[in-house]
Amino acid sequence: MTSIVHSARAARPDDWWRSAVVYQIYPRSFADANGDGIGDIKGILSHLDYLSMLGVDVVWLSPVFRSPQDDNGYDISDYQDIDPLFGTLDDVDKLIEELHDRGIKLVMDLVVNHTSDEHPWFESSRDPQSPKRDWYWWRPPREGHEPGTPGAEPTNWGSFFSGPAWQYDPRSGEYYLHLFSRKQPDLNWENPEVRTAVFDMMSWWLERGVDGFRMDVINLISKPVLADGPETPGTGLCYDLSLVADGHRLTEFLGEMHERVLKGRNLISVGEMPGTTLEKAARYTDPQTGALSMVFQFEHVMLDNGPTGRFDSKPWPWVEYKENVTRWQKGIGQGWNSLYFENHDQPRSVSRMGDDSPRFREASAKTLATVLHMQRGTPYVYQGEELGMTNYPFEAEGDFRDIETLGYLHQALRMGTPLEDVLPGLARGSRDNARTPMQWDSGVNAGFSETGPWLAVNPNAAEINAAAQLVDPDSVFHHYRRLIQLRHDDKVVQLGELEMLFPDDERLVIFTRTWGEGQLLVLANVTSEPVRLPLGLPDHGACEVVIGTHEVDDVDVLAGWESRVVRLS
Repeated sequence: MTSIVHSARAARPDDWWRSAVVYQIYPRSFADANGDGIGDIKGILSHLDYLSMLGVDVVWLSPVFRSPQDDNGYDISDYQDIDPLFGTLDDVDKLIEELHDRGIKLVMDLVVNHTSDEHPWFESSRDPQSPKRDWYWWRPPREGHEPGTPGAEPTNWGSFFSGPAWQYDPRSGEYYLHLFSRKQPDLNWENPEVRTAVFDMMSWWLERGVDGFRMDVINLISKPVLADGPETPGTGLCYDLSLVADGHRLTEFLGEMHERVLKGRNLISVGEMPGTTLEKAARYTDPQTGALSMVFQFEHVMLDNGPTGRFDSKPWPWVEYKENVTRWQKGIGQGWNSLYFENHDQPRSVSRMGDDSPRFREASAKTLATVLHMQRGTPYVYQGEELGMTNYPFEAEGDFRDIETLGYLHQALRMGTPLEDVLPGLARGSRDNARTPMQWDSGVNAGFSETGPWLAVNPNAAEINAAAQLVDPDSVFHHYRRLIQLRHDDKVVQLGELEMLFPDDERLVIFTRTWGEGQLLVLANVTSEPVRLPLGLPDHGACEVVIGTHEVDDVDVLAGWESRVVRLS
């Protein structure tokens, strides 16, 4: 292990992540080596040359820790062991070594806002006399209410997975807080013993050679005052993020983590922060005073949400998106942002923001990638995004596996909404869209597994798969590869200032990136119809097209879903 740790640290210069590209692996759906229908670490090991060819610098590994799998591993019962579903600690050590041999770093998913209710810490805390009682948020029922009855919960907070955020425990006569599943009780970070246990665990993983952490919902670890909030109509519950996010001790907790674990190691530390503000994100990631490398924020991926959230979506609002990009690009200051359209929690971008019809799927997948990767920040590629994978054609309740999707569905049915009215929104917004198996080839189960997978393979795997795209130099895969290489090579892409042009045009995304004497012009048509470029653009007709989706027939016209990156002279 010593040699692995030494080689990893030697390859981590200051701020190395500012020119890096991260690839997220959702292990359950990436590759199945043992034939049980569920992806595993040995399956990942069998595809590392694919990642090396793509050119990514970092792998973010979604949780592989021991878990009852209530939320597919985001409910952890042992932070220092691997779930047998995915393999062993030896397999993870091998993964670290093999990735480092290819110059790729490994980021583990740090899930410490909550544990599983089967974690020994929580099992101990259920005893009111236990020294670990205060490791979780235990509270008595609301005064004047019968314990375990509706309305007796300590506050009216709702769980993000539907229903109340408090679960009554008859054994101890009190409720525990769970902002997510009832099997994911929230840790009480106010207790210094909790923080020490978490920091010791993080240090243990760093000694094994990992290169940093993606910190799941880390801005929820400091709760503001436990008090009722405004009800969301029709639910009787409060889903106001401001009541549970960015509490007054968050900066303190993150600073303590930095001092005790992260400082001086040149790690990547990514704080996933639902509901955070730009001002706070800038503070958390300021290189002089902040505790994190970058934030992973949600503003842009909520722009198409309707009144009831992701399952009530509207067409992608490109003008609002451009305004959001401009605000974050300028407002983050010396701090740093993560750039993404997809992850394990988001639908496929080509179905959501692009055009997934056979005619335009490839072009729109490439253009969405161009728009994202040409911004300032650290781009993230979610498995299959580099192939232009699409949403699954979900048609029935039995097609879904995601706990959030099923929770929303069952709540809607209890409230009297007909199933046929709910299903279309679930099909568009479900997290299961991102979790269908990786499409490696056109064979049985898309090359993911020799047996039936835990979630159905998308029927279009015969047309959309890695094997076909690797041999096609004009594929979506190779477009991503060229974008990644451009970021590695070009300081303008890494560090340049972004200036959005024609911000009110719904059809075009046009911006410049400028660093010193260098300047790039990004031109993207985000519709399926040809668009003539507006007057007033920088003179670019005779300039080099660095990356493009189409052969340029007319420099003043972009075909449907055409994009170009032009180096201005």
